[in-house]
Amino acid sequence: MVKVKPFAAVRPPKDIVTEVAAPPYDVLNSQEAKDMAGEKSLLHITKPEIDFDPILPDHDQRVYDRAVVNFKEWQKRGWLKQDPKECYYVYAQTMDGRTQFGLVLCAHTDDYAEGRIKKHELTRKDKEDDRMIHVRIQNANIEPVFFAYRDNEALNAIVARYAAGEPEYHFVDENGFGHTFWVVDDDTDIARITYVFTTQVEALYVADGHHRTAAAARVGAEKRAHNPPHTGEEEYNYFMAVCFPDSQLKIIDYNRVVKDLNGLSPERLVEVLGEDFEVECKGAGVYRPDALHNFSMYLEGKWYSLTARPGRFDDSDPIGVLDVTILSRLVLDKILGIKDLRTDNRIDFVGGIRGLGELSRRVDSGEMKVAFALYPVSMDQLMRIADSGSIMPPKTTWFEPKLRSGLAIHKLD
Repeated sequence: MVKVKPFAAVRPPKDIVTEVAAPPYDVLNSQEAKDMAGEKSLLHITKPEIDFDPILPDHDQRVYDRAVVNFKEWQKRGWLKQDPKECYYVYAQTMDGRTQFGLVLCAHTDDYAEGRIKKHELTRKDKEDDRMIHVRIQNANIEPVFFAYRDNEALNAIVARYAAGEPEYHFVDENGFGHTFWVVDDDTDIARITYVFTTQVEALYVADGHHRTAAAARVGAEKRAHNPPHTGEEEYNYFMAVCFPDSQLKIIDYNRVVKDLNGLSPERLVEVLGEDFEVECKGAGVYRPDALHNFSMYLEGKWYSLTARPGRFDDSDPIGVLDVTILSRLVLDKILGIKDLRTDNRIDFVGGIRGLGELSRRVDSGEMKVAFALYPVSMDQLMRIADSGSIMPPKTTWFEPKLRSGLAIHKLD
């Protein structure tokens, strides 16, 4: 079972939450962040390169130093205040009429090291290092990670009771997504949540935030190495997460665009695809995949349906059955010569939140030559893969809406 605890969040007063709360650090580039950030925005802490003119590289030491100064200044000015006691929090997100309810809590680094917090993606050391520096210099988790857990009736009941009450925060962001936040400060409820997680929840699953999770675990290990009387209960052993029941989460498509056809003509590409797929031209109207192993392709102003032929995949293999694996193996590698999705600059990835129109736009502009849309991975697939210890191919999952940063911060002391 997993180990969790409440924490005394550092968070904005109710009347300025919309001025402080911000998108996650990795969904905006520096110029976008600079254009968006108001005086109180958390972006001055998560992307402090925007405070310089011209904008500095985000790995510059002056940027890290400014992050520390800004975090202290936000607390000094009262834009961020620490709760007087350790609490849990309920955080609801609403998108397209669908709401998901998460518990904001602290997870234990030992659960990550020992495999009870399960991952489905590989991390890059340079990105881990950057996030580790931010945690270390702030001595805090400024932004949460996004976890899932298998549905639990007892936790659902507690969350539903709080969600029926008056929220601490409620606002709609620039994308039209709703964010609602409640404080769980009743001692009986706090004890009950802790008990249920530690006796009934076998694992947590990283949905979004693999690098932040790995960085938090590394900082915890670093701190315990410098603390001879370490007990495992120190605050630095814990890091902030928002945990959602799996039944409420929806993964959306993560699509691919390619710069060239590897020397093939459009007509020859369609012909070669016929070896492994049933190919059907759908014309100029947008075609969206409607089932597993069905793909859409946009080429030369037309949409195509590609359905993998029987025998081209293994349904008993949790990785081999994934559509990202089928597309990578039978199209990107075999036909287009793209061997490594992480390093090949001929391919780019487009989150489904942008819509399939973004795929046709990039091809029609001449920037890309062909686009492929995939049927989304399911939460059940993600968890089965994580349970097996396997790793998904790069750029497989896309979760929306993203967690809003600044609603809660966890200090490591």
